[in-house]
Amino acid sequence: MPPAPPPPVPEKEPIYDINQLPLDPGERQSIANYPVNDQDAVRRAYIIKGPYQPDAHDFDNDSRKIGGKDRKFNPLWFYKYPWIEYSVKKEAAFCFVCYLFGKGRSKTSAFVDGGWNNWNRTDALDIHVGGVTSAHNAAQERYNLFMTPHGAIDDKIVKVDSEERRLYKMRLTYSLRCLRFLLQQGLAFRGHDESEESSNRGNFIELLKWLAANNEEVDKYVLKNAPYNCTLTSPDIQKEIIQCCAMETRDQIIKEIGDDHFTILADESSDVSHKEQLALCVRYIDKSGRPCERYLGIVHVDDTTSSSLKEAIQSLLVNNGLTMTQIRGQGYDGASNMKGKIKGLKTLIMKESPSAYYVHCFAHQLQLVLVAVAKDNDDCVWFFDRVSLLLNIVGSSCKRHRMIRDHQYDNVMKALQCGILESGSGLNQKMGLSRPGETRWGSHYKTVVNLIAMYPTIRDVLIALGLDTSARGDWPKIHTMVGVLESFDFIFNAHLMLDILGHTNELSECLQRKDQDILNAMSLVHLAKSKIQQMRSDGWVSFLQRVTIFCNKYGIQVPEMEHNYVPYGRSARFAPDQTNNDHFRREVYIGVIDKISQELDSRFDEVNMELLTCMAALNPADSFASFDANKIHRLAEFYPNEFSSSDLLRLDLQLETFIDDMRKDELFKGINNLVDLSVKLVETKRDKVYHWVYLLIKLVLLLPVATASVERIFSAMTFIKNKLRNKMGDSLLDHCLMTFIERDIFLKLSEEEIINTFMAIKRRRPDKKKK
Repeated sequence: MPPAPPPPVPEKEPIYDINQLPLDPGERQSIANYPVNDQDAVRRAYIIKGPYQPDAHDFDNDSRKIGGKDRKFNPLWFYKYPWIEYSVKKEAAFCFVCYLFGKGRSKTSAFVDGGWNNWNRTDALDIHVGGVTSAHNAAQERYNLFMTPHGAIDDKIVKVDSEERRLYKMRLTYSLRCLRFLLQQGLAFRGHDESEESSNRGNFIELLKWLAANNEEVDKYVLKNAPYNCTLTSPDIQKEIIQCCAMETRDQIIKEIGDDHFTILADESSDVSHKEQLALCVRYIDKSGRPCERYLGIVHVDDTTSSSLKEAIQSLLVNNGLTMTQIRGQGYDGASNMKGKIKGLKTLIMKESPSAYYVHCFAHQLQLVLVAVAKDNDDCVWFFDRVSLLLNIVGSSCKRHRMIRDHQYDNVMKALQCGILESGSGLNQKMGLSRPGETRWGSHYKTVVNLIAMYPTIRDVLIALGLDTSARGDWPKIHTMVGVLESFDFIFNAHLMLDILGHTNELSECLQRKDQDILNAMSLVHLAKSKIQQMRSDGWVSFLQRVTIFCNKYGIQVPEMEHNYVPYGRSARFAPDQTNNDHFRREVYIGVIDKISQELDSRFDEVNMELLTCMAALNPADSFASFDANKIHRLAEFYPNEFSSSDLLRLDLQLETFIDDMRKDELFKGINNLVDLSVKLVETKRDKVYHWVYLLIKLVLLLPVATASVERIFSAMTFIKNKLRNKMGDSLLDHCLMTFIERDIFLKLSEEEIINTFMAIKRRRPDKKKK
């Protein structure tokens, strides 16, 4: 039996009823009076109904003209002017298309406003129509486009069926997939020679070729098998797809910020082509109540004056739909053009947003502390100068690097055989000697750690070089360095720097976390200070014992602490008359620690700021032991745009309920930082209940801690724009950085979203196949 026919599909009910619309000729109700969602339906209903054109018998049969002039409406005009609409009630004529689609002067014409009834002036009809650029013809064109939305000239000339559109989208999808892979890996797209005869046509085309070779469907429609001029592989198409990827990624960040407040983190640096670039990050609170730092953009600046940087930041924010008044914090390094009190960048921005408080990068300040100590103490200066000489000797050739690696390997193998070291995954990795830098946080600590860990290897290599006749030209420096390595002064200073830099390195790494809050950062600074003070008061005996054990292990002579001090490798003329105990304990050990403490107190002057003092009252540690309603009230006064006088009264009343609720609720037990408190408030919906308190917590979390996110941008910039890609333009660099740095957002984007954005940039259509 033949299959039963499918049931008839019921017709969809129209979304409007033409017969119920106010279509009385000449008295049409304005479409603007309808709701926005109904305007299109009403307009289409009017168009379908058409202009009111009565039959000829509806008019009087008496004479039309007197003395050659019309005395009433002539129904023959309907045939010559199909846009005419006649109102029997008003005895006037109207223009149907100008009423619906007219703009400017056509809206004030007599054919729209009040109606036209000057029948003896028949030339008024032609005058209303006017020339090609008249308002009536413009309204007529909009009417035609509304009735036939796919009536464009290119659609009329080239008929594009659904199958061709599907194949076009397929080729675009495969090009997008290849570019997404290259973007998230930070790889180049173009090749030096992309001709078909080339053996390497660049990463993008080669990846597309590989995809086609492993997928028959792809091979059937891409590259050579694609329609003429529609391979979607040209450099311009690649850049447009990359632009769309960056636009969608940045839109996700902007949507997450919305109309909320944020903090800016900025720094300037030059790229590989020696162009000054300003990188900008934003710090905001996401929907879960956690602070996030995201890359916003990079822009080329002609100079680094504060006014130029401010204009660049403002243009970048405006272009992304953000305003200067939303800024509630600033984070920069210590450059004068950034933190200047009169004409600095922070001052210029605070003029437009007074609550945009500036915080000097904590990690940068910590690095300045270590540099200041190293430059102020003679023994520290001598130690790092000897380390620099050692790095020059060892790193002068690849042969010496290989000698270091080979000796290190032999020493590790001997230690494993003797049972001194244990084998396992991640243990006994290769190490090298990297040169420390003032702008690379933690580089001094890494150099000292590797120096002590590789001490026997370094000494053996130097001794071997000191006996190698091919290195005779470096013998004076090598022999000097061997003596330095075997001196108690060098070993003592190396272990002292190891301890001090070790304590501060933990602080530096904690400060560079993206979700770190400023209160916790200040507590970490206090903790580092207390550790250093503990070293000063109780650490000397254990420290000296550890240095002595190291020296005895490698045959280094340990001086008697009661004997007079004789500096190694330096003239005793400039050394004071003192014992070894006075020099190593009082002058070096205690002197360096006191200098570190002094620098920490002076550089981290935010401790004494009233703003941060008030912030501490919100600290949830120890069941809100630091809670102080008066300080919190004072904290809210720092943000007058958010808290009016009436809002402050509501905040005072809300604080009493808030603190009682927090201390009684078991869910908030054990919370020790503001980030966890903010997240828990959102999870329990308390952010809606205690709106004013949560707003204060958000404002505190917005204050930046470090500019590590900006520094990571410059690291990514050197990876994206390298020597082989030094001609990359500023816009393409910005797009590639956005997708590379924020790849977690980029990978979540759907292909459909990117394709829709690509198609919306400009009108596109698939080309016909090659004949």
